[in-house]
Amino acid sequence: MDFARQQRDPTRHLIGIVAVILIHVLVIYGLVTGLARKAVEVIKKPLNATIIEEIKAPPPPPPPPKKIEIQQKIQAPVQPYVPPPDIPVPTTTEPVISAPTTVVPTEPHVIAPPVVAPPPPKPALRRGIVPISRVNPEYPVDAIRKRISSGQVIAHLNIDEKGNVTEVRIVKAEPPRVFDQEVIRALSQWKFQADGEKYVGEIEVNFTLKD
Repeated sequence: MDFARQQRDPTRHLIGIVAVILIHVLVIYGLVTGLARKAVEVIKKPLNATIIEEIKAPPPPPPPPKKIEIQQKIQAPVQPYVPPPDIPVPTTTEPVISAPTTVVPTEPHVIAPPVVAPPPPKPALRRGIVPISRVNPEYPVDAIRKRISSGQVIAHLNIDEKGNVTEVRIVKAEPPRVFDQEVIRALSQWKFQADGEKYVGEIEVNFTLKD
């Protein structure tokens, strides 16, 4: 765009002139109609100025008096001075030699063992005793099958006061464990004369196989 041409444009200058003329016309109209006078009267009126006092807030209440606590110092009771006791000066004394005392040794307390009753004496062994009733032993069938022709058994019999046989024990057997059961069976039924005391009798039984 050409700014120089715009500056030389007559229409632009014309608009400015018209605006200036309108402003002057309005000013003259106002003077003629008395608008200016009213404006001056308004200016001349006395101005009433009211002073508004600032509302002061009531003063704050005074602070409560501070309690002054008086701390009494507790003084410890003064103890009276006690002088230290007089320490006697140790005196040296000669050692006293005393006679040696003999200490008698005390005997230890020995607990006696409990008294054990001795076992009852064994009944006396009797040989050659004769029964008043007897049952003869039989020759075992098993010995016959094994063709054992002879044998010997020695037995001890426990006999009570009434002469009854209470136990039969085999002491010796030849051959062993062949005739034992038959001897025990037969001798358990034997009866002896009552002697009024217990005893052990020895009996010898011989076996012979007859043809």
